[in-house]
Amino acid sequence: MDYEFVKGQFTEAQLEVAIIEIFQQQDYIYVHGEKIHRQYEDILLEEDLRSFLQGRYAHEGLSETETRKIINQLALIPASPLYEGNRAAFWLVNEGFDLQRDDLSKVALHIDYIDFDHPENNIFKVVNQYSVQGERLRRPDLLVFINGIPVAIFEFKSAINEDANAHDAWEQITIRYTRDIPKLMKYCFLSVISDGANTKMGSIFTPYPYYYAWNKANEQDKVSNGVSSLFTMIEGAFAKERLLRVLRDFVFYPDDSKKSEAIVCRYPQFFGANKMLENIKRHLRPEGDGKGGTYFGATGCGKTYTMLFLSRMIALRDPDAFNNPTIVIIVDREDLDTQTAELFATAKKYLHEDDVRSIESRADLAETLRDRPSGGVYITSIQKFCEKIGLLSARSNIICISDEAHRTQTGVGSKLKKTEKGVFTTYGFAKYLRDSFPNATYCGFTGTPIDETIAVFGDVVDSYTMKESSDDGITVRIAYEPRLARVILSDEQAKGIQKYYESCAEQGSTTEQIEASQKAMARMRAILGHPDRLKKLAEDIVLHYEALCAEKPHVVQKAMIVCADRGVAFRLLKDILAIRPAWGEKRRAENENDLTKEQLDKLSPLPKINLVATQGANDEKELYEACGTKEYRKMLDKQFKNDNSNFKIAVVVDMWITGFDVPSLAVMYIDKPLQKHTLIQTISRVNRVFDGKDKGLVVDYIGIKNDMMEAIKKYGGQQESPVDELDITIGIFRNHLKMIDDLLLGFNASKFFTGEPLERLNCLNSAAEYVQSRKDTETRFMGLSRRLKSAYNICFPSGELTDEETAKAQFYLAIRSIIYKQTKGNAPDAEAMNQVVENMVREAIACTGIENVVDEHKSVDLFSDEFIEQLNTVKLPITKFNALLKLLRKAISAYGRTNKVKAMEFDERLRKVVDDYNSRDKLVFTNEVVSDFVNDLSDQLLQILRDLQEDQSSFQKMGISFEEKAFYDILVKVRDDHGFPYADEKCVVLAKKIKELVDDKAQFADWSTRDDIKNQLNMELTVLLYQNGYPPEWDEEVFEKVMEQAENFKKYAD
Repeated sequence: MDYEFVKGQFTEAQLEVAIIEIFQQQDYIYVHGEKIHRQYEDILLEEDLRSFLQGRYAHEGLSETETRKIINQLALIPASPLYEGNRAAFWLVNEGFDLQRDDLSKVALHIDYIDFDHPENNIFKVVNQYSVQGERLRRPDLLVFINGIPVAIFEFKSAINEDANAHDAWEQITIRYTRDIPKLMKYCFLSVISDGANTKMGSIFTPYPYYYAWNKANEQDKVSNGVSSLFTMIEGAFAKERLLRVLRDFVFYPDDSKKSEAIVCRYPQFFGANKMLENIKRHLRPEGDGKGGTYFGATGCGKTYTMLFLSRMIALRDPDAFNNPTIVIIVDREDLDTQTAELFATAKKYLHEDDVRSIESRADLAETLRDRPSGGVYITSIQKFCEKIGLLSARSNIICISDEAHRTQTGVGSKLKKTEKGVFTTYGFAKYLRDSFPNATYCGFTGTPIDETIAVFGDVVDSYTMKESSDDGITVRIAYEPRLARVILSDEQAKGIQKYYESCAEQGSTTEQIEASQKAMARMRAILGHPDRLKKLAEDIVLHYEALCAEKPHVVQKAMIVCADRGVAFRLLKDILAIRPAWGEKRRAENENDLTKEQLDKLSPLPKINLVATQGANDEKELYEACGTKEYRKMLDKQFKNDNSNFKIAVVVDMWITGFDVPSLAVMYIDKPLQKHTLIQTISRVNRVFDGKDKGLVVDYIGIKNDMMEAIKKYGGQQESPVDELDITIGIFRNHLKMIDDLLLGFNASKFFTGEPLERLNCLNSAAEYVQSRKDTETRFMGLSRRLKSAYNICFPSGELTDEETAKAQFYLAIRSIIYKQTKGNAPDAEAMNQVVENMVREAIACTGIENVVDEHKSVDLFSDEFIEQLNTVKLPITKFNALLKLLRKAISAYGRTNKVKAMEFDERLRKVVDDYNSRDKLVFTNEVVSDFVNDLSDQLLQILRDLQEDQSSFQKMGISFEEKAFYDILVKVRDDHGFPYADEKCVVLAKKIKELVDDKAQFADWSTRDDIKNQLNMELTVLLYQNGYPPEWDEEVFEKVMEQAENFKKYAD
């Protein structure tokens, strides 16, 4: 290769050569661009294309005229506008065309430019320094040609030049090359940028943040990052067979894109879709069990595109296996205007299917799918499947792909429903779906797989975890910030509520109902919605959001506030608007002058902050109007996704916390108890990639940390097989079933299993009477049935239970439900108890405010007996802690004026106590435990206070001044930090001498700003330390601390 290299450097040219060598290892033919005889305006390597055509159609007798027609069909595609030209070239290369023969007696011949089925029949070349003349002469670093067509462009930047990076390479391709040489770029379907350390791929229309590395050469390999990504890119994405598969099925151009958009798959999408395809084929009915498998992909990693890629391969790649299938995409939201529906609606050409649409109603569902012979791609909600739909098709060439398969799509089992007319068996939507398509094959896509998902759809076929997604840059990391808005009850009121519960028990309320009410109050919605608390919460959110915007104005675009219920959300919205009335003014954008007319035309006038929730039939007028109609919420959805819109902050309850993508959403304020997969789905709203956004922020006002850690552990990493856990649970289930069998041995339950609905109801009521005839029997039954219920919920979806076991369990759980719902006489039920306790809570509530503490300005003698006595009169433990914390911080700050070193030591002790206090998440609603825990921390603060008092006066016992004590502490700290011997007595003597030295230099008013005086002080201090035997290696550290302390004296003396 004709290069002259600079020894000792790894230049851009050397990187280019290294990449060419990797391509040659993949059996590519290498040619230097300058050695190809051509005009600079010529783009295609016509010799290669002719050679391919002659080989592929050797028996068809192509004439020269016909060969020229084939070449021109591709070459004459207009390059302007570039996006239209690039898309047209892609589809022509991907699908070919029918050539009308010169000899009209011959039938049209289908022409392919690439043989996708036989890689060995194609000509693969890698060419560097390929000059192209356009508006200007440009020379891309490297091009990959297949049969003379430049399908991929590479641009490199030096690996050793810190000022040259992959972004520069991206700009060169997407700005300079697309502008200056569009005739080349119309063929480039893949674009690769590299600086040696980072190698990423996209299309020539892909924004830089959405270029991604290909971090695995093969599916079973471990992920490689950094420099290794160069090798895995070429060996993984550009191995000949792999490149053909990527170009054939994994590049997507929407049918009618309003922007220039071409989606190139990422490596987890490629491997995941292919593995799912093979698994579906293995389990395909009628020979298979119809469980096509579960795909677990971290929320935000692009599962919807993986579903699209999979759907194309199902439709096109194995006609013998799939037989022109019907593909049904099942979503779990009633509103079909989902990301999935929107994406598939623009993919008719990609899917080779004209009938791609959403099913709008049950009637539409029945009319469209009943007796349809084949084909079609339909998006519908699981809720449209009900008993009356019945059988739609018994065909086995139906593939159902469930989006978000962890939610409503696993309910295949039965439940008992008790009414006045009798006991009836009901089923979940998923059961009716399977009744409609009994011979279909089902697969599930989820970001949070649960055991039920695996039981219904089959084992996890492939997974892509939250950590992998974050490491690969496909999502950004999520940062957690606790700002816990804490509220507690006074001790007296807490005892009053407990007495109320006791009186309920005496009146006859069941233990189960009392427990249910206590659990309901544990969620403390009354507390979360308390007016004082909401005002403090509103103040903190406003200050926090504005600070974030000031710090990163171009990154922090959107925020979401998640509330416990609609009433709380609406009141919080009003409190925020009371603080910032301007946020309620309707505008199209914050600054309309910065936008074009075209941009403004897409915007609707809206307040900066809006409530997003459905209307309730019994809502008060103000709340009802704030929620708005379905059309209004659709408009909000569209505007919130527009980065230019004035709508920046959404206050939500249940809407938008799952399945809602807004890349510019930077911060989420959570004030709602969340758990498990819902928690993961919710916090993942902020993990989407956005230009300049290095992380999404979750701000916690409720105490979700432990639940979040548990959920991330369960749903964020590699999934283990649930089989072992299932086996244990089935054993527990059968053991408890046997114990209840023995307990009810004397009761005849045959009518429940064989009778008509009314007979079953009577039998159920008799069974409840039988259980309640003895108190010990009722207590034992309720305990056993509670554990049976937990085990049953885990076991049932697995299909491992017999019909008899299922029927018995449902019978016992129905008895449990009757007893649970019963009350004796006029005793209050759970709902009535909740209302009484809620009122008591509201009266008793004491809000401690947001835990970002500000210093008190009131002068208080922290060491006086009066202060300690006053502190002890505070009965509320958190109030006491915060009061003490504020004043102790003030005391430490004051001590720092005279002794900076010791003040820092006390501040460190204080920080450890505060860290313990802020990690008490799980204790927030357990009043007695919270009180003990916080009181213990208050005792620690008091001890710090006493130690501070003692240290402040210790200079008197030592016979030195407080200034000398400060220098003494410096000497001792440096000694202790570095572990050398130097007696305390010698430190006292030396501290006095340092004080004299500093006083001598400080007699000049401007001494602290004059370098000559400070240099003189440094020199004399060094001599002084040496004369007194203080180790010389620490002179500079001592000098710095002495200067800091001396300046401190001067600052506060002035």
